[in-house]
Amino acid sequence: MSEGGYHVDTTAKLVRMVNQIEANLRHDKDPVATLADHIHAFWTEAMKKQVFDHGTHELGPVGAAAFAQLARGIHPAHQVAATDPKDHGADGG
Repeated sequence: MSEGGYHVDTTAKLVRMVNQIEANLRHDKDPVATLADHIHAFWTEAMKKQVFDHGTHELGPVGAAAFAQLARGIHPAHQVAATDPKDHGADGG
């Protein structure tokens, strides 16, 4: 059960994670930059390499574009956190 030296289940989980993050960013001002920033900031090199090696054919358009930016060495400026009340309001709690 390996693909390119990686366990298929792990690759599938990473692809699913990217697609879940993409779904959560559908209302973001610049979802590609936000997703690329998240991956650049929080994913290990091994995680990124695993998706690069697998290919982006199973990613949504935002995820594929974010990985394309990262592949070209484009690392966007740090994006405002999705929970920042200036951009997303506050729950008063």
